[in-house]
Amino acid sequence: MNASPLMRLVVPGLLLLTLLSSLAVVYTTHESRRQFTHLQQLNSQRDELVVDWWRLQIEESYWSTHARIDREARERLGMHIPQPSDVFIVSQ
Repeated sequence: MNASPLMRLVVPGLLLLTLLSSLAVVYTTHESRRQFTHLQQLNSQRDELVVDWWRLQIEESYWSTHARIDREARERLGMHIPQPSDVFIVSQ
């Protein structure tokens, strides 16, 4: 039994294509896992930034409350509400 010259080229070619295909599957799987890990890290970072954003929002709302501003004006700056006798109305 003598194999035809075409079969002598087809079989090694198919083996080579099978090997290359399997290497492509391995590479694609590895790259997919690497990208998924990176995505998980980015999602974790996003979640941390969202928490920081909410903390800043709460802190900003605390620092800008009217009661706190009034207290700081009275205690640190010595300000007070003027008496009616201290108020002057200027007309044109």
